[in-house]
Amino acid sequence: MPLQPVNRRSVPDEVFDQLFAELVSGGLAPGESLPSERRLAEVLGVSRPAVREALQRLAHAGLVDVRQGDATTVRDIRRAGGLDLLPRLLFPGGEIDLGVARSILEARLHIGPKIAELAALRKGPALAALLQDAVRALDAYTHPVTRQRHALTFWEHVTDAAESVTFRLMFNSLRTAYEPALEALAHVMAAEVDQTDAYTALTDAIIQGNATAAHTRAEDLLRPATQALIDVIDQLEESDEPT
Repeated sequence: MPLQPVNRRSVPDEVFDQLFAELVSGGLAPGESLPSERRLAEVLGVSRPAVREALQRLAHAGLVDVRQGDATTVRDIRRAGGLDLLPRLLFPGGEIDLGVARSILEARLHIGPKIAELAALRKGPALAALLQDAVRALDAYTHPVTRQRHALTFWEHVTDAAESVTFRLMFNSLRTAYEPALEALAHVMAAEVDQTDAYTALTDAIIQGNATAAHTRAEDLLRPATQALIDVIDQLEESDEPT
């Protein structure tokens, strides 16, 4: 295992990060046993309690099985992990995972219209003002990153109106994964966040309670930038292929 001594402030956090990176990279395969607490503490140059805390966090995230008096074994992240892992999976080792990025974009395109549809069916009396204020903010600012943030606020209101705790938690995870890349995505996302007329059309459909129109307007809004980003990912993957 290419682990390194820990010299940073939060020792358990650093241990967790290094072990997580090993799990994501495939350095530790599902079913494989981790070194003992004692061995990990020696390799990392930390205390056994720090290692134990990191392992418990990994177990809580569903990434390892910790059995007292037995080896700690690796679980299959794709089968055992939750949405809270998305931000870490998107940037393992500090570099973007293009496959994870594509999956987030695909989820966004399919989930967004359904959330808009539910919001149209379940809207509360305060929703109209919230959405209209968000659209006005989109129209008032020209900075691309600021516009993305206002677009996120718009979708937060729509998601809350859908009254689905599952979709709300999914939105939280997708947002957490997306926010670190706001500046990098500014150029491509301009094709979406600059379309204030499209946000207005979606707002009108939701306020009017037209679920079918809300679904269609949301897909019309999300698809162009989503497809553009997927095209960029395809190009990057092709450029990384060995010739």
